[in-house]
Amino acid sequence: MQVINDAEDVPSEFTGAFITIGNFDGVHRGHRHVFERLIQAARAAQRKAVLVTFAPHPKMVMHPERRPFYLLTTLEEKIQLLQDLGLDALILIPFTIHYAETSAEEFIKDFLGEKLRVKKIFIGHDYKFGRGQAGNKEMLAAWGKKLNFEVEVINAVSCGDIVISSTRIRKLILAGEVRQAALLLGRPYNVSGSVVEGKGRGSTLGFPTANIVPLKELLPAKGVYAAFVNLNKKQYPAVLNIGLNPTFGDVGLSLEVHLMEFPPENIYGQSLDVLFIERIRKERRFSSPEELAAQISKDKEQAQTILQRQTL
Repeated sequence: MQVINDAEDVPSEFTGAFITIGNFDGVHRGHRHVFERLIQAARAAQRKAVLVTFAPHPKMVMHPERRPFYLLTTLEEKIQLLQDLGLDALILIPFTIHYAETSAEEFIKDFLGEKLRVKKIFIGHDYKFGRGQAGNKEMLAAWGKKLNFEVEVINAVSCGDIVISSTRIRKLILAGEVRQAALLLGRPYNVSGSVVEGKGRGSTLGFPTANIVPLKELLPAKGVYAAFVNLNKKQYPAVLNIGLNPTFGDVGLSLEVHLMEFPPENIYGQSLDVLFIERIRKERRFSSPEELAAQISKDKEQAQTILQRQTL
């Protein structure tokens, strides 16, 4: 998959392509259904399969005051997830306040029609675009007749009776329902971050932990989780706590991981990736460090049981 960072200079080999457009935060199962249909149709027509998206996410530009930004994937993660799906190219349109003023008609005529000369567009059933989100599937279809491209609308995908969407997955993660979120994502939700020096309480309790500064702002609800940790191309079973450490009266939110097979080397400053598998319990206050240590031991045993039956 070729990554094109300059939407003004798209190689000629990708004109006349079949494309899909959207933010695709999470690259979840619903998104992948769209990609599969795009790739299948493009191959049958001997056309290139191209994905068009925006960087940064439009909400980060249009509403910077709305913090935190609950995104399921960083741009780097999104690109990595897209790499192996069979797409021919990814076009990243730089999204700015100025670009946000582009009308839906301008986007269709200038970019889709004149620049890309697209032959077919695949969109989700609720796709909106252009200034004020005035563009929709009906507008695309009408312009397609003028500019000689087809539009295919892909209906939502469900998991059981739950419609898969990025919004739904975010809500599940915020509620601590990481196992359900993984079903909709098609993989465990992950948070990467660098390891920093903590207060050393874990070692004192007999459970040394790695304190992580997460790259993403979307964190699961406070509590204890069974997790896998990817570090230096190895995967470790782990038990993880997100919370305020109420037993010790701490104020700031912390993310602490106890690796059950702790690596021998010093990992301060290194980057690790946490895969959330299942929430074990909510955060609670204990009457003493000894009571907390006893509970951590139970949490570790439960996490081991969960992770032993988990396949990735």
